[in-house]
Amino acid sequence: MTRPQATEAASYYFKYIDLVTGDEIVPALESQLDEMLEFLSGIGEEQSLHSYAPGKWTIRQVLNHVNDGERVFAWRAFWFARGFTDALPSFEQDIAVDMADANRTSWAKLVEEFKNLRLGTIALFRNLPDEAWSRTGVASDNPVSVLALAYIIAGHVTHHMGVLRAKYL
Repeated sequence: MTRPQATEAASYYFKYIDLVTGDEIVPALESQLDEMLEFLSGIGEEQSLHSYAPGKWTIRQVLNHVNDGERVFAWRAFWFARGFTDALPSFEQDIAVDMADANRTSWAKLVEEFKNLRLGTIALFRNLPDEAWSRTGVASDNPVSVLALAYIIAGHVTHHMGVLRAKYL
């Protein structure tokens, strides 16, 4: 397997793709699960309600956003990997965060949700036939490959771990 090429996703997504090291995405997703769970275990319930500035998301909202992103990108990968050709709509993160009301969900439940989502994501990608990785479709009005979506998932988590470390903790 190779890394996604410039034609496999909108340029915007390479800020995530480029954060993933190595050329084997499934092992990267597996090791990231352990890394993320260890990182998240260092954040307590009360601390998870912290926001670094007025109007910015709390730590719970950030994790909820990460969970939503995992769902959306994995769904897109599933859709295109299975050969569906209908374009998929955009995902508006601010609407999703507002409607989720994550600050009313316990930190422990959000962490458990991440774990369960990631295990499902790993299973999806681990079991893809070889030819599915190169399948493409249109999401948010941009072409994207299944391979690129796997890298976007991992890079999105890396990006938000970095934001949490730099601005919240």
